[in-house]
Amino acid sequence: MKTSIFKKLLLGIAIIYLPVQTMAWGTNGHRISGQIADSYLTPKARAAIKAILGNESIAMTSNWADFIKSDPQYNYLYNWHFVNMDKEYSYPEMQEFLKQDTATDAYTKINFLVGELKKKNLTKSNKLLALRMLIHLVEDIHQPMHTGHLSDKGGNDIKLMWFNNQTNLHSIWDSQLIDFQQLSYTEYVSWINHPTVSQRAEWQKAPISQWLLESNHLAAKIYAGVKDGDKVNVYKYNFEYIGTLNNQLVKGGVRLAGLLNQIFGA
Repeated sequence: MKTSIFKKLLLGIAIIYLPVQTMAWGTNGHRISGQIADSYLTPKARAAIKAILGNESIAMTSNWADFIKSDPQYNYLYNWHFVNMDKEYSYPEMQEFLKQDTATDAYTKINFLVGELKKKNLTKSNKLLALRMLIHLVEDIHQPMHTGHLSDKGGNDIKLMWFNNQTNLHSIWDSQLIDFQQLSYTEYVSWINHPTVSQRAEWQKAPISQWLLESNHLAAKIYAGVKDGDKVNVYKYNFEYIGTLNNQLVKGGVRLAGLLNQIFGA
């Protein structure tokens, strides 16, 4: 009897734990980028977004697309979160790759969702779904491992030791590096949300292909820095990569704001 109860408890823990392994940026990372995006909305865009989300902030709704992975009715959204790239691309190669991209992935679905949200006759429920997914996916593709290799599931199959805990390369970039800073998401935003006006303009002017190119190049560097089975020197890894990670969090938020401002009016 006790054995049966113990097995059920382990199964329950596993069900809760597994979805966390596939989240992009993790809970805090998404909220950080979402809060940054909120700070750069135009009044018109802010009002339109509030009409859709109600009292739920961009920061809080940005995790919805990960939380609903536990609901089978949303299984069709799984492939929306990433774009598989098995090599480091030049910009012309990236443009050609995306021109031929007909897969169900973050790139094609971001374009789809932008089109949906521009429709005047979109139902309230579909508008809510589209906005939640767009917010999440724009943030996702600024996490470099969401442009990772299909062969290792974006670094999920590259097993590493973080302190004395087994993890994987994808999870380090989702959560471990961010959580290592020991800040709430609002404290984190106060720390890093200081781009210049010219930086914001440059980042928002860049097309989505450029966003993906940047993540693709960062992923190549990240892959080259470890191999399967490594024990990560956490303090050294933090020193080397925290600036890159923070820059991606800020870029994701600034670009999300720019896209939302375009959709809902300047």
